[in-house]
Amino acid sequence: MSLIVENLEKLGLKLPDAVLPVANYVPCNLSNGVLYVSGQLPKTENGFITGQLGKNVSIEDGKKAAEICVLHALSQVKKNISDLAKIKKCIKITVLVNSASDFDQHSIVANGASDLLVSLLGENGKHARSAFGVSSLPFGCAVEVEFMFEIG
Repeated sequence: MSLIVENLEKLGLKLPDAVLPVANYVPCNLSNGVLYVSGQLPKTENGFITGQLGKNVSIEDGKKAAEICVLHALSQVKKNISDLAKIKKCIKITVLVNSASDFDQHSIVANGASDLLVSLLGENGKHARSAFGVSSLPFGCAVEVEFMFEIG
């Protein structure tokens, strides 16, 4: 059992089914040992987590949305390379936060994704990161996160 799977179980988390792309792109693209994972949205069994931070979504709910994006990314990795143990490390994430123009806590929201990656991968979960606000996201989602993983 991989470290990621063990830690998912310890945290009581389950991977959702991998979501199919809604346009002309692929969920993952492997090149020279780096797996690029397309932006993942916070979809739950009840639908997407929607809204704007600083308007109608709390920072805690934004962090939770970012965590859900991590779970979706790992589902895509598992579907595309079959084994989460092949993830050597997380290289970088980019976190887009649907936010009001005066919202300035993007990095706090992004910590939801970053903290979960470290909880799942340990030191190999530490990554470079960009986090910034946008005026809208697909389906009105509160957060979108894209990932780069080293595969070996």
